[in-house]
Formats: sequence, structure tokens, C-alpha cells
Amino acid sequence: MSGAAPARPAAGARWSVRYAAEVLHAAEVNRTDRGRLTREWPELDLATAYQVQDDLVARRTAAGERIVGIKLGLTSRAKQRRMNVDTPLTAWLTDAMLLPTGAPVPRSELIHPRVEPELVFVMGETLHGPGVTAIEALTAVRAVCGGVEVIDSRYADYSFALPDVVADNASAARFALGPVHRRPAELDLSLEAALVEVGGQVVDAATGAAVQGHPAEALALAANALGRRGIAIEAGWIVLTGGMTDAVPLDPVGTTVGVHFTSLGSIILQGE
Repeated sequence: MSGAAPARPAAGARWSVRYAAEVLHAAEVNRTDRGRLTREWPELDLATAYQVQDDLVARRTAAGERIVGIKLGLTSRAKQRRMNVDTPLTAWLTDAMLLPTGAPVPRSELIHPRVEPELVFVMGETLHGPGVTAIEALTAVRAVCGGVEVIDSRYADYSFALPDVVADNASAARFALGPVHRRPAELDLSLEAALVEVGGQVVDAATGAAVQGHPAEALALAANALGRRGIAIEAGWIVLTGGMTDAVPLDPVGTTVGVHFTSLGSIILQGE
């Protein structure tokens, strides 16, 4: 992606979906964080924030990227406490965000990346909400794997209100998938654990129960939230169900982060 800083609205002019998307796009491209949108645009509400998010992903697809799935954000209590919010959210994943196996995290392309472990669903069937239950959601899943998401908020110090982070596509930046894929029925996903190491030292651990009690609940939440916007979760899509633990800074350059799952293998990431 490329782009320059957007021109500010004239004094007294109202913010718009398009201008907010331009601001966030420029922050990402220029790797420069900024203050909350809601400080300058206090009228920004959740519905409008999702319009900003959709504008951002439309810029990506117009540049040749392809939507490959969705992510949930702020599904764990640890993340909600850290970010001082209490509502999960949905956002978009594109093929350009997927890190090839063994590839380093391109630290120079990011602002202040953080890493968190995820349980990941690969969809076998299209899932239409609203009205989807966790059991129904899980039957639409083809496979489960471990994952690591690299988040990178475009806001200084990761300080935002819920509309801010929704507009910013839930801090999406990169993600990696683990080597082991299993059928959902083969695992107890509420007990599947992830252990996080930084530089060989264990810093955090959690189970799938940290994600809305069970990752299938998070998937149902996503299907229903998107369904109310007229969007289905498509067969073949990847769904990141939300960080199981608090996020770990990928800093300084060269930091190695390892995530080890009970049944789903390990993922090692290093910032170049």
C-alpha cells in the first residue's frame, strides 16, 4: 500500500467515513501512530466505525488484496481489561496479512507490533447469521489450528475507545497459522491451552475457555454480528477467534516469541 497523509478538513468541517479511513490508511502506510479518532470526532459511533473499517478493507482489495477471513477482537477478559473495553468486535483478514511458515515478522513495516495466541477455525461451510448458536457454528468448521496474530494499533500507546479500534480494523496487521490441523470433534477446545514464551521465558498461558468461554461461542458471535450487517462467513475462510492471553510486545528487533499449544503444535515468530 502507498499513500500520503490526507489533507485535514477545513476548520469547522465535519469528519466523514472517507476522511477517517484516509487518516488510518496514512498512519499504517507511514508507520506513524496518532491519537484517538474519537477525540477529534466525538460523534463517531460503532455503526459508523464499521463503515470506516469497510472503507479500509475496500482500499486493500482495490489494491489487489483478497479477503481470506475475519478476526474477532477483545474476546478474552485479559484483553478487555487491558484495553478498558467490554465488547468483542469483528474485523477483516486479507491474504497480504498471512505470514508464510517460518517467515520473520517484518518489524520495519509496523509501528509497535504485539503478538497473541489464537485458536483458529477454517470454515467448511458458509455460516449465515443472525440466530446462529455455538453448536451450529462449530458444525460449519472444517478444521481447527493454532495461530498467532500480530496486532499493530495505529493509535499511540494502544489507547482507544471501542469505535476507534473498530474503525482501525481491530489493529489487524499480520497472522501466522500453526502446523497441526484437527477436526473440532477431536479436541476439547475450551481446555486447549497455549503457552507463550519470550526469549525462552514463559510469560503467559491460557486455555480456549478464555475466549468467550469457548471459541465456538466467539464464532457464533461473529456470525450473528456480521449477519446483522448482511455479511456471511464464507466456506474456506479463516476465523481468528480472539487473543487467548494478553498481547506481548514484539520489541526489540530480534525478539523471539514462541507459542506452544497442547494439541496443535508450536509457532515461533521473530521480528526482523
